[in-house]
Amino acid sequence: MNAQPIHHHWISADGREGGNSPSGALFPYWSFTKTAISICALKLVEACYLRLDAIEPGQQFTLRQLLQHTSGLPDYEPLRAYRAAVARKEEPWSRQKLLEAALAQGTLFDPDQGWSYSNLGYRYVRELIEETTGMPIGRVISNFICEPLGLQSVNYWETPEQTASLIWDAADGYDPRWVIHGCLIGSASDAARLLHALFHGQLLRAETRREMLARHVIGGAIPGRPWTECGYALGLMSGAVGEVGRAIGHSGGGPFSVNAVYHFPDRPDPVTVACFTNGEDEGVAEFEATKIAKQV
Repeated sequence: MNAQPIHHHWISADGREGGNSPSGALFPYWSFTKTAISICALKLVEACYLRLDAIEPGQQFTLRQLLQHTSGLPDYEPLRAYRAAVARKEEPWSRQKLLEAALAQGTLFDPDQGWSYSNLGYRYVRELIEETTGMPIGRVISNFICEPLGLQSVNYWETPEQTASLIWDAADGYDPRWVIHGCLIGSASDAARLLHALFHGQLLRAETRREMLARHVIGGAIPGRPWTECGYALGLMSGAVGEVGRAIGHSGGGPFSVNAVYHFPDRPDPVTVACFTNGEDEGVAEFEATKIAKQV
């Protein structure tokens, strides 16, 4: 794959913003979608339709544990057959087949007794939101986040026509149904605006945002990535990147592109940065986001 520029957009707390992403360019948000799903779940908690620490019916885990990856559920990413099917651009597996294949690995630990990233857990959250609202997850995200913030480029990705609208040529033939919890697409500027709004009180009440930011500490530095300290909150990666200080947001990646969308609260003028590039190395986008935060 030919090298591509890193597309970015940034917004500072004092209202300045900038970037280099072409007008109309659309990118997959990949796991930054988890941040949007978490916000929707927490808005339902605010409205008393859901409870963060209640055991879900028929399960052993809570909504908080699902959002923070402490439920003990396994993931499907390690499955060789899954990765091979995606690479061959096969018809996506049904929900039942994907769940059965993932759950056949067994639970990894009892709830709250460890941490392990699980896309499967966010499928459960998605379904809980849909059951509670009676609406598909894309409509919920639009109602709760996109319409109030005026994020006109952000849409739920579910059709081949949408895939054709993405900036990356390598997206051709990829079926978004492989992302079990669903995936958003949108511009770099709208990704930055979404996260910026979260940290500036436009999406959740202050007490709910504090719950969202409470993190599970995971560890220290990761080779090939800028992290010097790692943790995970509710739908948010939350750690530190050396002298730049804390970074809170989410990285994401798929078969042909990666992204890093982060808020840097310890900068003299706190800044939110969204970076998108091709390839499969999330560290490339994370390093660029960190560099931009330092320069701004």
